[in-house]
Amino acid sequence: MPQPLYLQIADELEELIRSGDLASGSQLPTEDDLRNKYRASRNTIRDAIKRLVGQGLVETRPGQGTFVTTKVDPFVTVLTGDPGVGEGGTSYLSNVSASHRNPAVTKLRVEVQTPPEAITRRLRVPSGTQLISRHERRYIDDLPWSLQTSFYPMEFTTKGATRLLMAEDITQGAVRYLAETIGLKQIGYRDWITARRPDRNEQAFFRISHDSMVFEIFRTGFDQYKKPMRVTVRVFPTNLNQFIVDVGDDLPDPRYDDDPGAMA
Repeated sequence: MPQPLYLQIADELEELIRSGDLASGSQLPTEDDLRNKYRASRNTIRDAIKRLVGQGLVETRPGQGTFVTTKVDPFVTVLTGDPGVGEGGTSYLSNVSASHRNPAVTKLRVEVQTPPEAITRRLRVPSGTQLISRHERRYIDDLPWSLQTSFYPMEFTTKGATRLLMAEDITQGAVRYLAETIGLKQIGYRDWITARRPDRNEQAFFRISHDSMVFEIFRTGFDQYKKPMRVTVRVFPTNLNQFIVDVGDDLPDPRYDDDPGAMA
């Protein structure tokens, strides 16, 4: 069964982009030019362009046209690591800088809020429970790269972990801070990874279309009593990020080069 015309057009344009015939930053032919070339309707051309936008290959600029997106190297995040360490801004800056990239983090936004049920269920607290949320936006090479929000029980502050309510980075990381101040040690965590459509805020921040995709990772940390002590939600645009999960000890570092057959 032949593909719909809009998919044929999108596939041909994709090949031109990936081969370099349509260079990074260059402008696609106008809608009228594409209609004439492919003898297609306006809606067919627009559906083809929407597909390319969703793949992160092109972007539309109001009043200017459609352009091939600037090629960027995806950042590779290793999800496995020290079970007693969190994902604080300081460790993020260090990890990205080690990859010879330029990281940045916006000022933390700290709130006391009633989070969605997806959070309260993972923390195993009643729906409607108020929690502390610590939210930040992260950039690599001046591009919006990820969103991160961590949720903690309010009772941690009454026990002495008052810095959770301060809109500043906790240098040693919140996980180690909790161990030092209230004796709560993270012994492990569980990552729950999904892919979904972005909401409006994510579309605006990542500069992606509504039919793009984002990764959403829920990380639930467990204390020495095997109770959930925090939930961290991280959102990543799929075109800018890749992930590695290592299982086993003393594995060699990943290798990356131009030959896919040499990647391991």
